[in-house]
Amino acid sequence: MQATAYTYDPETRSGQVLLDDGTPVPFDAAAFDRGGLRLLRPGQRVRIETESEGGGPRITLVTLQTL
Repeated sequence: MQATAYTYDPETRSGQVLLDDGTPVPFDAAAFDRGGLRLLRPGQRVRIETESEGGGPRITLVTLQTL
């Protein structure tokens, strides 16, 4: 699934992405670290993997969108 980076805190390595429908979804340091990224800037297109959890998706992987 694709999304757009919305927020990112380099100290906690967590943040939020916006799904294409505008829904914000948070990610934690584990999802960020799993993608092997060092930095994420708001506005970057990313690829995410999710699991269903409770009331919505939980991001398990954040990586850069490549062509």
